[in-house]
Amino acid sequence: MPDITPLSEGVIPRIMNGEEIEAPILQILGVKKIITAESERIRILISDGQYFNSYAMLSTHLNFLCEEKQLKENTIIRVDKYITSIVSKNDAGKRVFIVMGLTVLHPGDQVQKIGEPVNLSDAPASSAQKAAPTPTSLPSTSNVKPKPAKENRSFSNGSSKNANLDQSMNSGLTSPIASLSPYHNKWVIKARVTAKSAIRSWSNARGEGKLFSMDLMDESGEIRATAFREQCDKFYDIIQVDQVYFISKCQLKPANKQFSTLKNDFEMTFTNETVIQLCEEDATGIPEIKYDLVPISQVANMEPKAAVDVVGVCKEVGELQIFTSRTTNKEFKKRDLVLIDTSDAAVTLTIWGEDAVNFDGHVQPVILVKGARINEFNGGKSLSLGNGSNMKINPDIPEGHKLRGWFDNGGGENIKSSVSARTGVIGGSAEWRTFHEARNLGTGDKPDYFQTKGVVYLIKSQNAFYKACPQPECNKKVIDENNGHYRCEKCNAVFPNFKFRLLINMNIGDWTSNRWVTVFSDLAEQLLGRSAQEIGETMENNPTEAEEIFASINFLSYIFKIRSKVETFGDTTRNKLTVQSAIPVNYKEYNKHLISTIKELTGINKI
Repeated sequence: MPDITPLSEGVIPRIMNGEEIEAPILQILGVKKIITAESERIRILISDGQYFNSYAMLSTHLNFLCEEKQLKENTIIRVDKYITSIVSKNDAGKRVFIVMGLTVLHPGDQVQKIGEPVNLSDAPASSAQKAAPTPTSLPSTSNVKPKPAKENRSFSNGSSKNANLDQSMNSGLTSPIASLSPYHNKWVIKARVTAKSAIRSWSNARGEGKLFSMDLMDESGEIRATAFREQCDKFYDIIQVDQVYFISKCQLKPANKQFSTLKNDFEMTFTNETVIQLCEEDATGIPEIKYDLVPISQVANMEPKAAVDVVGVCKEVGELQIFTSRTTNKEFKKRDLVLIDTSDAAVTLTIWGEDAVNFDGHVQPVILVKGARINEFNGGKSLSLGNGSNMKINPDIPEGHKLRGWFDNGGGENIKSSVSARTGVIGGSAEWRTFHEARNLGTGDKPDYFQTKGVVYLIKSQNAFYKACPQPECNKKVIDENNGHYRCEKCNAVFPNFKFRLLINMNIGDWTSNRWVTVFSDLAEQLLGRSAQEIGETMENNPTEAEEIFASINFLSYIFKIRSKVETFGDTTRNKLTVQSAIPVNYKEYNKHLISTIKELTGINKI
């Protein structure tokens, strides 16, 4: 008999107590296939040589190991990845050991049963007090009984097949999200909705429709699910953020990482067969939504386009704004709110669609936002709800109650700073530097910012604009298919139109030197006094007039706030400067700055 790898004796009670054991060595004493209406699971009797546990299963993507007879009786395995999951409401919740990755160390026909393991339920209280009681033998399929029938909030197409699925959901046999793959379609997950998007519409050469997406989470991982057309109408009002649902019969496909930052290689699409059932009682084992709350004052130091979680009191409510996109003729609705918190800072939060229409700010509620997108304009930072964002009014969390008490007792009366205030003027957050002094900035992991008084010398008209995706939240360059349609790779859609976006290279200088800087569309429109659409059309139809537009700001002075970051392209390293804001010079304020600098340099302030 070959040398046998020793078992990790006594680890099963520790694993079932929630302790994380790295790569335990275990022995399989038995294998049983369990078949329900919509799933096929492999249940195993597992031993560590001291204790055995029959509440153990293979993740469905490992079922092929049994089909190929690689997990015979007495096989010794190394468990490379596992989770434990609560799968039953009865008996205070039974915890199951789910093997998600393994390596066969010794085939079963090469070894014998090791030790005389006893039932996990016989383990001393000190080692197994939290482990669920287990039977001494593997139950047959007929013993897997559904829970007693009760009024069921299940949403499906009403077929008898899906009626059987309801029983499967109630049986407690759920799969972890991390085990899902396109190669297995018989599964039920139990997951919490962590985010839900607004309904979005699209129209392209292949047709039109609408969709919404939601993010789901269980203790094994997270995944995005999207509902199109009829499924969008059917499920949108049903799905509520923070609720737990049983979900089955969705199509899985590789995740589009351009739209999702979730840590999952796959995403789900609802189909005509999709079934969703509210988990009305026990959500044990499904993690609560976690918030990584950041003080509002710190938003000023965060990068644009990043996502952030904040909680604040709504001190001001803007008017509902309704406008139509010039590129798509689609109507949009938005409302700006001003949030404050105990960091004595304020920030503008933009909400959209029905959230904007229905918002009631008269009572100055506490607002909790998860995944708000950071935008930057003229040096000021603001927040916006987008896909994957989640907003709660008066959340029942300690931070929310603390803010409520702080505000009701006079907090927020003397807010020191507004994160969303436009900078670039004297007294802004960026330090003053000449171009010569700023030549070594931006070499660290994060960009540096500085401001200077500069003169516009020249704007390159060549490549000063591009044709972009017409969708409001997408500025990706489109591909002209030369048939009257334009393809956006980011949105994976074809459109009959596009929008112009500006991307200007501009040479500016101060008394020490001059540098080429990049100016993006919003700021370029502000400087040139024309919209990107107007400039783009003029460039195509009347280049001479366009050159005059660009030349109109030559030799004008501005206070520039500039972002500096060293970037590497192939073997070339260069310092890229991007203009964040450009404000006409207020010479009264600028002269005050010069006088203050002179006094500091000459030591007059110290006399």
